[in-house]
Amino acid sequence: MFEVRVEDDFAAAHFLRDYHGKCENLHGHNYKVFVHVRGELLNEGGMLLDFSQLKKSLKKVLAGLDHTNLNDIAYFEQNPSAERIALYIYNNLLRILSEEGLDAEWKEAKKSAYLYAVDVFETDRSRATYSVY
Repeated sequence: MFEVRVEDDFAAAHFLRDYHGKCENLHGHNYKVFVHVRGELLNEGGMLLDFSQLKKSLKKVLAGLDHTNLNDIAYFEQNPSAERIALYIYNNLLRILSEEGLDAEWKEAKKSAYLYAVDVFETDRSRATYSVY
């Protein structure tokens, strides 16, 4: 099994409802995001997926989050936890990859590349992951 990972970051503010502590207050993070793609088959160029294509698609997703108050995004239902942010990035990245046709070969064989996981770091020591397995 092969795995590739790209990373990027964004800055945003948020607060957590139904949380009893300092994170109930508006505050910000410099989020770091890792995206993982796995698969058993390599393309003609010997790659699972071109890093630059994956990074470009990730940047499109993160552009909608960067320098925002995440609580203003309806998807999060006023509770933009790191877990929900990871799921948001996963779903939107999958949509963009599909729109760009980068998932075409993923659908042809189970062993082709597939978006496996998204890690969202609020800090260097605090991470939430959404994965398909």
